[in-house]
Order: sequence, then structure tokens, then C-alpha cells
Amino acid sequence: MTTATARRGDRRISPVFLGILAVTAVTGWATWTGFAERPGVAVFLFVTAAWIVSLCLHEYAHARTALHSGDITVGAKGYLTLNPLKYTHALLSIVLPVVFLILGGIGLPGGAVFIERGRIPGRWRHSLVSAAGPLTNVLFAVVCTAPFWLHALDGVPSAFRYALAFLALLQVTAAILNLLPVPGLDGYGVIEPWLSYGVKRQVEPFAPFGLLFVFALLWVPAVNSAFFDVIDALLRHLGVGGLEQDCGRILYQFWQGPDEFCAVSR
Repeated sequence: MTTATARRGDRRISPVFLGILAVTAVTGWATWTGFAERPGVAVFLFVTAAWIVSLCLHEYAHARTALHSGDITVGAKGYLTLNPLKYTHALLSIVLPVVFLILGGIGLPGGAVFIERGRIPGRWRHSLVSAAGPLTNVLFAVVCTAPFWLHALDGVPSAFRYALAFLALLQVTAAILNLLPVPGLDGYGVIEPWLSYGVKRQVEPFAPFGLLFVFALLWVPAVNSAFFDVIDALLRHLGVGGLEQDCGRILYQFWQGPDEFCAVSR
């Protein structure tokens, strides 16, 4: 790959990101130790902050891969600082994914960092730039599920177990949705360099509506059921049970009240 550099200031981690990371650490500790008097609030803050961290890392992966593929402009745009406020569409990248998380408990793919594709030679590099984001979600999902399939959560408070299971669910849904070969999503960005010019011209007008199309499909009960059956099967294969997934969502949405099947142990 092309060696690229950026000024030191362009690569300095943003205080905004460090603050989000601190919230993740403190609320994760409060959930782990049972320190919080209201575990639902601690789980809500922990999962939300960790989710924003993963969104930042997703966009950073796109930018960093683009930098080393030839687009040396990403540093000056602030994309290497992990600051979510520097993204081209902060609303799409951070606000909407968090809103969807709060309302429906689903990992909405975010967007976007603006990559100057004309600076990047070769189809493989273009595909890699697009794939880097969702692969970050896959890695995050592996990290979240590792304690389950390694059986390392014995004796850990159930609130933390449930929170980790829900966070894993979010990462898996984000990875799968983002990898769909639908215009506007990263999955389409992976295959786009290999399509003919005519096909790309025909598809281009639909790119802004790709994500809306996917979510419209998810409103169809049969499609929704099939999609979450796949998510559940993947998580169960990784050691995360259905009860832990459901209780993670219930505990996260603490404003809806407690559930007797999801009693929290300390």
C-alpha cells in the first residue's frame, strides 16, 4: 500500500473521544461492581457510550485505511482524531444510530467520512476502505462475546453480563447490515469497484435511499423475524444465550420498568 503521513496534530486523539471512553470505563465499572443503585441507568450509559466508541472506531477504520491507500486528505479533515464531531454527517454517524438504539435496540450503520476516491488507485484498495468499517464491528463483536465462549463470566454480576450481551447484539447487527450489498452501505462499497460503469450509473441515484429501503424491509414481520433469527443463531454460536440478549435490551430500556425474568444479581 502507499505510505502516507499526516501531521501529528491531525492524529492526536480528541478530548471528546477520551471523554466518551472515560464514561464507558466508569459506567462499565459501576455495572461490573454493582456500585450503581439503579443498574438499568448504569447499563444504559455503559452501552450507549461503548456504542458511540464503536461508531468512532468504525469511521476511524475507514479513514485510516484510506490514508494508507492514498487519500492523504483525511488527516486535515480531522478523521484520525476519533472525534465524532468531525465526521461529514455527524447526524448520520452518531445521533441517528443512538436514537435507533434507544428506540429499538438495533445497531444502525452510521455514516460517514468523506473519502476522496480519486486519490486511491486500484479496485482492491477501494474495496478494503469500504470493508474496514464493518470489519471493526466484527472485531468489536468478537471482543464482546469472547468472555461468553471462554466461560470467563462465572461470578460476574448479571447486569454486566446482560449489558455485554446486548452490546454484542448491536455489533453483530451493525456488521451484518453494513455488509449488505445495498447502495449507500459499506457492503455495496466493497463490490462497487468491480461493477461496470453502466451498472454504477444506474444504481447511483438510489444510493441515498439504500438504508431507508433496508429498514423498510425490516418493518415487514417475516423479514424482521428471519433477520433476528440469524442474529440470535450467530450469538448463540458465540455463547450468548437468548435470555442474556433479551435481558440486556430490557435492562438497557430501564424507563419501561423492571422485568421479573431479568432479576439483577450482584
